Amino acid sequence: MGIVVQKYGGSSVATAEHIKAVAERIKKAHDAGSSLVVTVSAMGKTTDRLLRLAGEVSREPSPREIDQLLSTGELQSVALLAMALHDRGVAATSLTGPQAGMKTTGRYGSGVISEIRPDRLRGLLDEGQVAIVAGFQGENALGDIMTLGRGGSDTTAVALAAALGAERCEIYTDVDGIYTADPRVVPGARRIPIISSEEMAEMAWRGAKVMHPRAVELGALYGVEIHVRSSFSEEPGTIIREGKKMERLETRETLAGIVHDLDVSRITLSGIRTGPGTMSRIFTPLAEGGVSVDVIVESAPKEGASDVAFTVGRGDYEKALKLAGEVAGSLGGEVEGEEDLGKISAVGTGMLNRPGYAARMFASLGKAGIPIRMVSTSEIQVTCVVPAGRVEEAVRILHEDFELEEMEERDV
Repeated sequence: MGIVVQKYGGSSVATAEHIKAVAERIKKAHDAGSSLVVTVSAMGKTTDRLLRLAGEVSREPSPREIDQLLSTGELQSVALLAMALHDRGVAATSLTGPQAGMKTTGRYGSGVISEIRPDRLRGLLDEGQVAIVAGFQGENALGDIMTLGRGGSDTTAVALAAALGAERCEIYTDVDGIYTADPRVVPGARRIPIISSEEMAEMAWRGAKVMHPRAVELGALYGVEIHVRSSFSEEPGTIIREGKKMERLETRETLAGIVHDLDVSRITLSGIRTGPGTMSRIFTPLAEGGVSVDVIVESAPKEGASDVAFTVGRGDYEKALKLAGEVAGSLGGEVEGEEDLGKISAVGTGMLNRPGYAARMFASLGKAGIPIRMVSTSEIQVTCVVPAGRVEEAVRILHEDFELEEMEERDV
């Protein structure tokens, strides 16, 4: 059998008992003949706890030291898992990201993988060992630890699978796959057996928390088949792969699911002078400040002035409001913000060739009296920004109106 990369999230290794259960699963796969590389996240809420500690000892901890601190969470997990495997007679070696050959670049706290040198990993696999790699981290050009940002362990796992030419990458989490909506919000939501990389990436960017979008895009780029499964059951989960099937090309269902995100704030610059370079003047300072912007809407200019609105995560709200306020003042306008918002998105390939999805979505929300603050569309998604308190209601309405509970299994 070939190489398989497995990744276990924080909930899967949250306690000693969970770690022992993961070790049993790994032993079973190892005994069946798989060459295993395992990526592990920090235990449970360790990362949050470490961040709180940093805030207690320093008013403004440096990003470099934050990365030094946060990287220790994964080191605990990999060492404990290696110990559990040793107790079960499985040869295993735990490695930090740098020890596994993970090279990074970019900013502390949000690094990107620049290169993987897998020689040591291949050596361990040749010896019949299980290689256990700390997720979420690598080494920059200075030799410093650099973390990959939240969800970085997914990216680590898929990158390792690509570098090693693995048969597949298995992502183990606390849910048993990807659903047509969050089952906690829509009890009748269906598990999706197979989904395209394009759809999954869009769902992840739009709010689905099961997979990190960077990892999905990396898998699509390098042809890595990803299996999302529960670490607490034997359910088959969801397979994410490039969509190549041609059967039923025009009749296949075009919607994959409804996803939502409650981490949304809106900032509006009103009455600003417009002209060449205006948008750059607004968004360049945000980019330089590390603020990610999502939905952007500009009103038609009237008498040389217009309004520009955009959304950011709530964690970036104060910084974005300050930066946007400075720009608005220089352009003769004003800035205002709204924090209590959320997004709902209908996602599916082929929507561009099937007109009417946006109109149907707007009609459903309008009939329920749910106000739409902003809209964003692409070939495979329609996103509406609505009041946060109405988001879950909107998800249930759209899931029912688009009849996602009744759709037959989709081909990819």
